[in-house]
Amino acid sequence: MTLQEFKATLNNPQPNPEWDVQIKSLWYDANGDWKKAHDLIDQLNDMVSAHVHAYLHRVEGDLWNARYWYNRAKQPEFKGSLDEEREYLLEKYLS
Repeated sequence: MTLQEFKATLNNPQPNPEWDVQIKSLWYDANGDWKKAHDLIDQLNDMVSAHVHAYLHRVEGDLWNARYWYNRAKQPEFKGSLDEEREYLLEKYLS
């Protein structure tokens, strides 16, 4: 799926049930439901989930916690806007 195809789903009532949990989390975030996005990945320990988790704490404004999760994901702290980071994550993990 491409980023544009993902964006076309944002008006749907729910994310595609076949998507990976990290993509579902980003879908909920893009639809303004930070809590649901966070709840989906909060207990996961894989690197992709940690990377999305870092972004979500950045959205929340908790930069200390975001840095912790970037470190767990072995990813550099993102320096662009939140929208740019969400798109970066989607392009990185949609394929």
